[in-house]
Amino acid sequence: MSKETGSGADETALPSYAGPVARRSFRRIKLGLFFSSLAACLLVTLIGIVFSQILRLAVGLAGAAMDYSQFASGGFLGGVQGALMLASYNFFLFIITVPAAWLALGLSIGRLPYRGIVRRAPFIRWGSIWGAILVGGTTGFFGFLDSMVSGSGALLAGGLVGALAGALCGLLFYAIVKPANQLADVDIDVF
Repeated sequence: MSKETGSGADETALPSYAGPVARRSFRRIKLGLFFSSLAACLLVTLIGIVFSQILRLAVGLAGAAMDYSQFASGGFLGGVQGALMLASYNFFLFIITVPAAWLALGLSIGRLPYRGIVRRAPFIRWGSIWGAILVGGTTGFFGFLDSMVSGSGALLAGGLVGALAGALCGLLFYAIVKPANQLADVDIDVF
């Protein structure tokens, strides 16, 4: 069984996982990733501030049933409050969080148009998943340094903040790139 050399048939064949959509270039991918990563940093901060104030309001309305010592005890609510505080200060670490969000979004939702995925739902889903992983993982790590119960509260609260911010970032990326419109564009240049 000798292989013919110089035929060129095997050199241009697409791999089996490439799917039916041929590789084509998309516009505004890098612009969408840039704005989505900036929005991720800002949204995590804003959502952390809003959720922190909602938690304080809930504790204030509970009155005698709850007190603020539960936040300092290192329990579940202490982990939740710690995660919301870490999320609130996310904007001050933008030099780290923006490139991390760009990398995570670029390796997840930034590749979806090249695979022929043009519906909105996968962009929102994967943005939400990676937001929950990044924010929940970071806040959970610092929560688990205190205790197991505090870490689980921090992981849950950080995951919720990250999932919500990531879903909004996935929606923003989809709105900027508009992959369905770019796949539908037909180049009819004759000359």
